[in-house]
Amino acid sequence: QAQLVESGGGLVQAGGSLRLSCAASGRTFSTFSTYDMGWFRQAPGKEREFVAAISWWGGSPLYADSVKGRFLISRDNAMNTVYLRMTSLEPEDTAVYYCAASRRGMTANQAGYEYWGQGTQVTVSS
Repeated sequence: QAQLVESGGGLVQAGGSLRLSCAASGRTFSTFSTYDMGWFRQAPGKEREFVAAISWWGGSPLYADSVKGRFLISRDNAMNTVYLRMTSLEPEDTAVYYCAASRRGMTANQAGYEYWGQGTQVTVSS
């Protein structure tokens, strides 16, 4: 089995911060440290889009242009968890945020990810 569970979402005012967590569990993720991880988001009425990704070893992060300088992706392989620290939040960041896992290489392409969580809602009020 493979399970990804996101947490940490909520309602925050513009300019505020949140830290999302994604915990991986199950037999598949006994080798969590070999998976590249990504965060994606889907706003109401829009398609799901790439936010950030991090390699299996924790380096070479990728970010969407819209979040560069404001979001920080990190991981703790000992805890089987990946994080997304979000600062200077804007109403445009309102979306359901999903984490995903890949052994096909770190990518901004959703098709490259094999496992997905159920998402956590982030709402930024103006």
